[in-house]
Amino acid sequence: MKKELHIFFTCLMFYTRIPCPKNITHHPDYLNKATRYFPFIGWIVGSISFLAYFLFAQFLSTEIAVILAIIASILTTGAFHEDGFADVCDGFGGGWTKEKILLIMKDSAIGAYGAIGLVLLFLLKFKLLSENILLFTDNIFQVFLLFISAHSLSRLAAISIIFTHEYSREDASSKSKPIAKQYTWKEVFGSFFFGLIPLIVFSYFDLKFLLAVIPVFLTRYFLARYFQKWIDGYTGDCLGATQQVCEVVFYLSLLFLWKFI
Repeated sequence: MKKELHIFFTCLMFYTRIPCPKNITHHPDYLNKATRYFPFIGWIVGSISFLAYFLFAQFLSTEIAVILAIIASILTTGAFHEDGFADVCDGFGGGWTKEKILLIMKDSAIGAYGAIGLVLLFLLKFKLLSENILLFTDNIFQVFLLFISAHSLSRLAAISIIFTHEYSREDASSKSKPIAKQYTWKEVFGSFFFGLIPLIVFSYFDLKFLLAVIPVFLTRYFLARYFQKWIDGYTGDCLGATQQVCEVVFYLSLLFLWKFI
């Protein structure tokens, strides 16, 4: 149990800005095993984001509360995944070879592709999340599950790439290199368990919500194939971009399921 706590806090420290016990370190073995808790981090980030929405929605409009909820999630993770998304936009938008793409993604400066991508990402996330909340406005528990499911399922889609693809860089320069070395059935099982449980509970209210898994993992499949084509695998930025895109696809899928099925 003590070792599992160390693994969990290692994951929490690596993927969020939430304070952890001082004796927790980035031990390579713990970072490898922390993969199993990555979707569970989605429970935490989603809960914080929901709490921000719920509190501000008591005296502000839904739209403003949603913006503040998005800000809360960004502050919690330190824009870890959004940064990866911007780097992927810049790298794949401006590079035409593996070496050039990886070099651009490694650059800390944001370019036009990254800036435009982030603006469009946040606009989509704001609008889609706002419309989804309006669908479940009569049941606050469903709104809570909406936040948790989006964050956990999108993180499952992202982390599952390391189970099927190789790491692209040949050096140790990437933020995700430590967790990309190895994994066991415990990491696979833990990832899928924590990634799917919130959506399964959410589907108690309507079974068709489970169908959202299909477009999310189709998106994951095509993104992974795209990364494989251009850089022969993935990087940490690719995982962050996958998480962000799959989160948006989840919101979009729920709207589609609600209106057309």
